[in-house]
Amino acid sequence: MSTNVDPLVLDFVEWVARAPRRHAEVIETWRTSCPRLTIWEDAADAGYVTRTAIGGAGLVVAVTAAGAQLLRDNGRCIG
Repeated sequence: MSTNVDPLVLDFVEWVARAPRRHAEVIETWRTSCPRLTIWEDAADAGYVTRTAIGGAGLVVAVTAAGAQLLRDNGRCIG
């Protein structure tokens, strides 16, 4: 069953699901100058991804159980 969610949020969550990403990589890759495009913040606010401090790696962004379920519900792959 498909969940009504922004396709870019799905793309972002799928990208993170392939492998946890360093916070700096997320910011660099998904940076935008448009204040209306807050894809990664929207995904975090919805509980699809989380930021965790990992010793030696700094902040890491990873998919949550809710994010994995979102991907499954929408026929997307999970890493």
